[in-house]
Amino acid sequence: MARKETPQINASSQADIAFLLLVFFLITTTMDVDKGISRRLPPMQEDQKQEDIKINRRNTIIVRISASDRIMVGSEQMDVSQIKDKIVEFVTNPTDNPNMPEKEIKNIKGFGNYAVSKGVISLQNDKGTTYKKYIEVQNEIVRAINEVRDDFSKQHFSKKFAQLDEDHQKIVKEAIPQNISEAEPKDVKGK
Repeated sequence: MARKETPQINASSQADIAFLLLVFFLITTTMDVDKGISRRLPPMQEDQKQEDIKINRRNTIIVRISASDRIMVGSEQMDVSQIKDKIVEFVTNPTDNPNMPEKEIKNIKGFGNYAVSKGVISLQNDKGTTYKKYIEVQNEIVRAINEVRDDFSKQHFSKKFAQLDEDHQKIVKEAIPQNISEAEPKDVKGK
């Protein structure tokens, strides 16, 4: 009896077809990329590189965010919407309150002498703090600094900070520094 052979399909080009399909799908699909916070950090000053700077307690305001997203500014519990006004008051110290930041007279190139606040805003959060609340608080702090810079710009240059040229913006940044310190997140629950 004769053996019957089963017909076979020629599979020599299947690898080429699979490769072409793979290349097609790689080219035509898009992939989502997570993005972080776009924040440009100020350059480190030469005198700060080697040593820690000692800061007077009155020159620091601590903004804490707990694991349950409660916010404490100094010793007061606050809502996010109240942070901006508290920071503006802290940075400007309009009444020269001895419990708020002291001011140092600086000679700003192109402007002259100005009383610059020594205030530092310390942002501290728990490891359980939600990312959303952390960003909201950080935005309010930056918004407060921007408001003070805008007020200074309008008073001395009759324009908002963003509308100033580069030289005038540099003057405003020296007069109203953005001194924000972000501490390492703490795990309060674990202790």
